[in-house]
Amino acid sequence: MSAVLDHHGHAGEHHDDHAHGHPTGWRRWVFATNHKDIGTMYLLFSFAMLMIGGVLALGIRAELFKPGLQFLNPELFNQFTTMHGLIMVFGAIMPGFVGFANWLVPLQVGAADMAFARMNNLSFWLLIPAAGLLAASFFVPGGAPSAGWTIYAPLTLQMGPSMDMAIFSLHIMGASSIMGSINIIVTILNMRAPGMTLMKMPLFCWTWLITAYLLIAVMPVLAGAITMTLTDRHFGTSFFNPAGGGDPIMYQHIFWFFGHPEVYIMILPAFGIVSAIIPTFARKRLFGYTSMVYATASIAILSFIVWAHHMYTTGMPVTGQLFFMYATMLIAVPTGVKVFNWLATMWRGSMTFETPMLWAVGFLFVFTMGGFTGLICAMAPIDQQLQDTYYVVAHFHYVLVAGSLFAMFGGVYYWGPKWTGVMYNETHGKIHFWASLIFFNVTFFPMHFLGLAGMPRRYADYPLQFADFNALASVGGFGFGLAQVYFLVFVIVPMLRGRGEKAPQRPWEAAEGLEWEVPSPAPWHTFETPPKLDASATRVIG
Repeated sequence: MSAVLDHHGHAGEHHDDHAHGHPTGWRRWVFATNHKDIGTMYLLFSFAMLMIGGVLALGIRAELFKPGLQFLNPELFNQFTTMHGLIMVFGAIMPGFVGFANWLVPLQVGAADMAFARMNNLSFWLLIPAAGLLAASFFVPGGAPSAGWTIYAPLTLQMGPSMDMAIFSLHIMGASSIMGSINIIVTILNMRAPGMTLMKMPLFCWTWLITAYLLIAVMPVLAGAITMTLTDRHFGTSFFNPAGGGDPIMYQHIFWFFGHPEVYIMILPAFGIVSAIIPTFARKRLFGYTSMVYATASIAILSFIVWAHHMYTTGMPVTGQLFFMYATMLIAVPTGVKVFNWLATMWRGSMTFETPMLWAVGFLFVFTMGGFTGLICAMAPIDQQLQDTYYVVAHFHYVLVAGSLFAMFGGVYYWGPKWTGVMYNETHGKIHFWASLIFFNVTFFPMHFLGLAGMPRRYADYPLQFADFNALASVGGFGFGLAQVYFLVFVIVPMLRGRGEKAPQRPWEAAEGLEWEVPSPAPWHTFETPPKLDASATRVIG
């Protein structure tokens, strides 16, 4: 990212940087206040966490390759499953999307930077000690937390010191998320270029605006639940301890009141990325922009009234089950509107299938399958059979891997040339996509059958009748992991090193939005004076 704009708006070379107050070396990163540098750090941190969480996942799949205990005792196996979930959710997916927001929101709304630059720096650097605490919990007496990523009581009340480390880590990550959300909301609401009304914003900005409000609403709820766990453990309270008159089920209610909006926090930004990619490669405007905005807002609102569909087997009265069942089915409607609009955008478009479009279409196909399996879990009588089986594992990986992660990969291929100034290799991108798609389905599709046959999750061993599908899933898991190593070696490293064909300012001819109005790589400072926009608010005039 060596080019910077000089006073006349032309690209100047690196030796002019000091005239623009552009720090170099380690200071540039440690004291970063530039939204692009912070976005880059978020994305690299997210990918590092993805690889660490992936190694834990491969440990799980290696153990489950055949019946019997091979590598992990049941206690260590549960530590791996717990840490895999916590690292992937709080370390990989959420920071990854915040990285996208940091890079793209100011560029897309025509702002010079994020609203609170120093707070932006702090919100990133808080993640490092939080991730360190989480990882270090493996090395304290008793090992890492093993109560599942949902950290349910009463198990959490019996864990060793690692549980306190995990609770503290989640507090820090929650503070980071809230700071990042405040920054995004203020930037979008207060710093848009003149002429960019809310209903002319790119859909990615809309999805992040709504996501940021969700984060501010629910992160304190998680903080409350884990603080009550902490006081139960050390200060003699009995919120979740039945021996003192507490109720472990109350923890589930509080956790899922956070946890279900959290699911949408992890998928709404993905919707925004896909809504940018599909119109570009279909060479059409996005179908039904207004309905997409309303559908996104509807999903966010409805996400607060469906939490107890995770709790059908806790002895909930039938009236409660009916309410949560209907509310959960209702949330499928705005999601269906989105899928319809994406398909309608592609319908009779002049489509080409470069790598970002492959990821977007792959997302559409596999995420929709995950949505349908979610509808099946929404039915209380069916869910009582499927609860805590591998069917649920298959369902949420179809939503979170094929949803969140596939969209992020698509976003990296789509905006990567703008970030780094070099084009990725199309062949390498397609190999990464097809390997990921095939191995993903080989890994998680058999889990539906395992769940229907009754295999419970978080078990280190299983009877012989589950062996074949488990072996298949393990082979797929290792293939999927290797595909991400391929992505690192053949896509990320060459782009970061600037090896490859130089990216033009507009690598995709049909791309719309202000981010394509600046040179590639995006200069260190952009839009120091607010740009004058055309009527569509997607191009700069003059």
